[in-house]
Amino acid sequence: MASTYRAVEVSTPGVLRVVERPISKPAAGQVRLRVEACGVCHSDLATVQGDYPGLKLPRVPGHEVVGRIEEIGPNVSKWKIGQRVGVGFLGGQDGECEPCLRGDFANCLNPVISGITTDGGYAEVMIAEARALASIPDELTSEDAAPLLCAGITTFNALRNAGLRAGDLVGIQGIGGLGHLGVQFARRMGFRTVAINNGSEKAELAKELGAHSYVDTAEEDVAAALQKMGGAKAILATAPSGKAIAALVPGLASRGKLIVVGVAPDAIEVSSSSLVFGQRSIYGSLTGSAIDNQDTLAFSVLQDVRPMIETLPLDKAPEAFARMMDGKARFRMVLVNGKD
Repeated sequence: MASTYRAVEVSTPGVLRVVERPISKPAAGQVRLRVEACGVCHSDLATVQGDYPGLKLPRVPGHEVVGRIEEIGPNVSKWKIGQRVGVGFLGGQDGECEPCLRGDFANCLNPVISGITTDGGYAEVMIAEARALASIPDELTSEDAAPLLCAGITTFNALRNAGLRAGDLVGIQGIGGLGHLGVQFARRMGFRTVAINNGSEKAELAKELGAHSYVDTAEEDVAAALQKMGGAKAILATAPSGKAIAALVPGLASRGKLIVVGVAPDAIEVSSSSLVFGQRSIYGSLTGSAIDNQDTLAFSVLQDVRPMIETLPLDKAPEAFARMMDGKARFRMVLVNGKD
């Protein structure tokens, strides 16, 4: 077996470069993966720019990782060599902080974060915590499974934990990397699904993905349009614009919820009266634990939810990252190993 592997690392902020690294053995509680696919997520920007708090360079980005276990460290009994597994953004938890003691692993105060606190999946090889792994169903290709480990779990968890009922009106704002999965999940969970986007170019696609209706915010007032339908019980905000997210609040029904998963650079400025009168709420939702990833994958197989992807080989990671940042990807870029 080779003693080195290729990885795409950030050693200087803003620069992705291919390097050779020595292969290391997994420590106790860890496994070493031979990476087959890794999604390119907007959150990788914090690593590429080198501005995530406490980030130490060099670092390999990537937190939508699918691979096969090629070596198992001590004290790992559940997993087997050759097994195809995935690891997402939450690469492990300390198990000792208050959120962890309450079972809230996604909000661990000292988490292992793939591609940030540890090297991620822009590589041929990755060391992962066994506690963070999810088994990949045979029905999913590695390329399709990878985006489900971040974009998928983020939208799936947000919707299934929102206290909604079948038939509720649910809006999905932004038909992009997150939103195109959100529409599919919402429809297959039994919600009356409304796709919300700026411009008409994605209207037909939204319907194909499962949306019952489409609101073009460039042509009509989104809040008025939603209220004509009876008001949204929930809106999943995926597009990173504080101004656009704020405009959604008046479109909520009484006790409606605005669930924010898109991290915007600008503030969300909301009138307090829009919240008080109608008892509406705004809150954020963040990824999930390994079992949540397992649930996301299982539901995606059960209800035929799939990401729309473009693939590129590992050495073209800078190109893939640039396409994602420029908004040219339809809708998730995925780096693959062993394919041209």
